[in-house]
Amino acid sequence: MQHFDNLMNGRWVAAHDYVPNINPSDITDVVGRYAQSRPHDVDLAVMAAKEAFTTWSHSPILQRHDCLQKIATELLARKQELGNQLAREEGKTLPEAIGEVVRASQIFQFFAGECLRLSGECLPSVRANIQVDVTREPIGVIGLITPWNFPIAIPAWKIAPALAYGNSVVFKPSELTPGCAWALADIIHRSGLPAGVFNLVMGEGKDIGEALTHNPDVVAISFTGSTGVGRAIAAACAPLGKKLQLEMGGHNPQIILDDAELELAVELSVQSAFFSTGQRCTAASRLIVTDGIYPAFLQAMQVRMGQLKVGDARISGTDIGPVVSQGQLDTDMCFIQAAISQGAIVASGGALTQCHSASGARGFYLQPTLFTDTTTDMQINQEEVFGPVASILRVRNYEEALATANATAFGLSAGIATTSLKYASHFKRHSQAGMVMVNLATAGVDFHVPFGGRKASSYGAREQGRYAQEFFTAVKTAYTFA
Repeated sequence: MQHFDNLMNGRWVAAHDYVPNINPSDITDVVGRYAQSRPHDVDLAVMAAKEAFTTWSHSPILQRHDCLQKIATELLARKQELGNQLAREEGKTLPEAIGEVVRASQIFQFFAGECLRLSGECLPSVRANIQVDVTREPIGVIGLITPWNFPIAIPAWKIAPALAYGNSVVFKPSELTPGCAWALADIIHRSGLPAGVFNLVMGEGKDIGEALTHNPDVVAISFTGSTGVGRAIAAACAPLGKKLQLEMGGHNPQIILDDAELELAVELSVQSAFFSTGQRCTAASRLIVTDGIYPAFLQAMQVRMGQLKVGDARISGTDIGPVVSQGQLDTDMCFIQAAISQGAIVASGGALTQCHSASGARGFYLQPTLFTDTTTDMQINQEEVFGPVASILRVRNYEEALATANATAFGLSAGIATTSLKYASHFKRHSQAGMVMVNLATAGVDFHVPFGGRKASSYGAREQGRYAQEFFTAVKTAYTFA
């Protein structure tokens, strides 16, 4: 079986150990064996990145552009192959996986363009004969820690701006999806970047993530993952004065008002809650439905959910793939049992399913699950499940729906289904979320605009688009006496 090494200082470097990576659609299928690093490996990667930063930070902008453009081109050319790898390793359906690879290509292409659009300001001083220049500069070695649910797109939207603005990178991917990370690293490695500018260190989050966070030569950490881990990273980084960008949990509401178009409301709710097996931080796990439309909406949701096909992520016609791992499946089932014990009613799903992979082997399959008769204080409406599980909260009117939507510690994404311009406009203004969707699924964002939330969902500068420069650069003000 093939072994996959770390990438450090422009070379593939063997690790002390390797761990198997399992296909969640078929637990007998081992994708490969991937490096299991030690903290010492992180230190070596950081040392290489620090040395490379000295020259890369002053590299010509066309050199940066050409490297990023080459990465974008290869990603797009290999979208079928890499999409198959992603679906095999993470469990999202093949069309979704291919779409994610295309998105990663678009992100690198966008930031290739940003290399040529770097700008500053030339301002007059309040004093005579003095010119003021405001510019942005790269900040140094950046540690990137990414999750398993978007194993190519999320690394892309961190790596691309980091490189475009002249920083060097040490990349630590999730141990559940090292194959996608390795494939992306291989493409980046062959793009023409100088040795040490980009480094890949794979392994357990606790050991490798902590080593990266505590290394004094890492000036900034960009992390996407759980709120608990994000807060621990923040606590570790604060005494060291590191710059932080944290994208954490979400428990997103989708409001359905009486005047909503029923078919549209059902479809966007199904997409938000269950596509990508519900394993998206922007998934809508709380469906807030007003009294007038509630009976019709519930009935239509049950019919639509009954049409969803759960199965092997790479088989044509599969709507919902497996949960990513046994551990995540156990977590999902604990949430389901807790909801039932607290009085929630299973309207659809709620159990493991007997779906099999193409080869007949078992995978981590769970029926998409919908609960009714839930209240705001239930665990399922307060904590992020991160699986194909959603609840309905029945409310009287828009005002109660808005209050219920905001009654959470999270604030990433929120949606409303309505034909009322009045309510749509009010919701956009008063939703306590960083991203608001009107008559659209809560999951699904563009690559050229800012991404991020409020409250416990995010901390620090926004990701993606031109707003990425706020994190990956430092502002310098220079005065010149003429």
